[in-house]
Amino acid sequence: MARNAPYTVDTLWQLQRLGTPSLSPDGRCAVAAVARPDMAHDHLASSLWLFPIASRNDPSGATTAQPRALTQCGDGDSRPAWSPRGDLIAFIARREQQGLRDDEPQLYLIAPDGGEARRAVQVPTGVVALRWFPDGRRIALVSWVWPDLAGSKAQAQRMQARREQGPSALVTEESLYRWWDRNLPMGRVPHLLVLDLASGRLRDLFEGTARELPRFDLNENAFDISPDGRHIVYVHDPAPHKHHGHPLALARVDVASGAVQEIAQNPDWHLDAPRHSPDGQRIAFLASHRGLKHTMPAQLAVWQAHDSRWQVESGQWDHAVNAPLQWDEDGLSVLLTAQDRGEQPLWRFDLADRRAERLVASGWVAGWDKKAGTLAVALEGASQPPQLWAQLPGQPLRRIERLNDELLRRHRLARSEVVSVTGALGDPVSVRLFYPPDFDPTRARPWPVLHLLHGGPHSVYGDNWHWRWNAHVFAAAGHVVACVNYHGSSGWGYAFLDSITHRWGQLEVDDIEAASDWLLAQPWADRRRLHAAGGSYGGCLAAWLNGRAEPGRYAALVCHAGCWDWQAMYADDAYDTHARELGADYWDNAELIARQSPSSLAGQMQVPTLVSHGARDARVPDAQGLAHYNTLKARGVPARLLWFPTEHHWIDGPRNSRLWYREVLDWLARHPSSD
Repeated sequence: MARNAPYTVDTLWQLQRLGTPSLSPDGRCAVAAVARPDMAHDHLASSLWLFPIASRNDPSGATTAQPRALTQCGDGDSRPAWSPRGDLIAFIARREQQGLRDDEPQLYLIAPDGGEARRAVQVPTGVVALRWFPDGRRIALVSWVWPDLAGSKAQAQRMQARREQGPSALVTEESLYRWWDRNLPMGRVPHLLVLDLASGRLRDLFEGTARELPRFDLNENAFDISPDGRHIVYVHDPAPHKHHGHPLALARVDVASGAVQEIAQNPDWHLDAPRHSPDGQRIAFLASHRGLKHTMPAQLAVWQAHDSRWQVESGQWDHAVNAPLQWDEDGLSVLLTAQDRGEQPLWRFDLADRRAERLVASGWVAGWDKKAGTLAVALEGASQPPQLWAQLPGQPLRRIERLNDELLRRHRLARSEVVSVTGALGDPVSVRLFYPPDFDPTRARPWPVLHLLHGGPHSVYGDNWHWRWNAHVFAAAGHVVACVNYHGSSGWGYAFLDSITHRWGQLEVDDIEAASDWLLAQPWADRRRLHAAGGSYGGCLAAWLNGRAEPGRYAALVCHAGCWDWQAMYADDAYDTHARELGADYWDNAELIARQSPSSLAGQMQVPTLVSHGARDARVPDAQGLAHYNTLKARGVPARLLWFPTEHHWIDGPRNSRLWYREVLDWLARHPSSD
């Protein structure tokens, strides 16, 4: 089949989206959520799929069995987890069963051989995360509950009353009251619950106490169950008044008695993502020395039960460690992911010699699991949507699904390569390029160039697939796309990441300008069509380019959800981190804050700019985008506003995403430089 169909945003929204795999206890099969876009209904419908890995008759041999859908009728089936006995798969979903429609996500169980999923229990306040107990008879759940109420019946009554009577207003005295795209549940906090599957009894381990899990970024990495099932170690904010910027600590709750023991707490260290060793005598976790500096990377640490002490194990390894952690079966090493120069391999960190070796050597490991010697990874690349790969003991990695192959065979993707330019401070800066599928450097008409500026700022444009800022859509429209990993980007060591602290908008812009110099020196580059677009901190950098770049250099800019004025950014959900990032609070040093705000250069801005924003954005409130747009209009600078009343920091809706891509491409096409 010819690969000549144009790759457009509509193509992007036909691709199926693979989630993180969960392996069966014997390692013969994986289950993962697969999201299927439904443009007609403006929806991403997620179902569970089974992916056979090994033959039942020969566990060491690959199987020819094909992947199949396990669930079909749910809404957002997610977070699948095999039972320790392999007879059930637990997952979270909203469904209708026996005439009862779930108002909140609930826990469901399904047999891997198929059949209808059944609701395991009705949790009035919903379920956000789960883990099986090792005995396979109980499941630990996380739910946002009212801490002043006892029992599910009281929780259900108040939930129903709130739905029927309101109030619709947010009323709070909390410092942390909204996160990312929504208000936190008013008056509710996240608790650990234990479900006994045989009796259906649901018990709140924190009931009647002030204990709670973190109120942000909450998932199954916030807790872990000991191998004997007697204890659960969990992450919490020990301060009486919760803040996003507080360091987290580790505590352990006795499942039978509810007694709690603090096992690791230090006001200078942020602790997260605990995992028990196979013998239960050690706990691996992430530790960041934030008392030294807020940008300090997460490092691998281990707590020992015999003396109740912990220490950092990866302090000499200049990599930031990601959750989740998982002990290898021998208990001698810990498996983890960590970025490395634009890639995110899976590593095995040996605790004896404190050395890391790559288990998956290249690309970007987006999700993974290991059981019974079998490894399953969701592996993606800059030109490859996530794919599921598996490795049986003693064998090489092999791909075990072909969900998107037929569609992609009809399309030519951009060719990608990485170049290095000399950036700020004389440092080498990595730039990932995407060339149009029909790129010919010798053609008479030069090629327009588009910077895609990543957010963060401590993030990366690596060898990974991007759904919201997909370089292939822009390259297929005729742009040579450049993704600069400017100073502050992650994956090039701590010094490079921390170099921008207290001087945001300086080194990063110098790096982008150095990349622009290199790009415009290429004989194929159209000097009249140099553009830049970015979201979040990347949008902030687009605004900086408008104020700092030489007039006429950039033909058009796109700022999505970009930071405009750091004083006004105190309206965001992470306001308690700004002083550490910028060097001061605005009431202590307004001049320093202004110097790091693009709004300070508003009087110099001349480049036509498309400003886009979502009204539900709590990370960069939409007033930032509106102020940016209004300023440009007041000054007579060509500008266009794209404002989404139902979107947040990301444009997630299929139809809105399609509109966003089309508006951006149209804006770029309309604006060559006048010079």
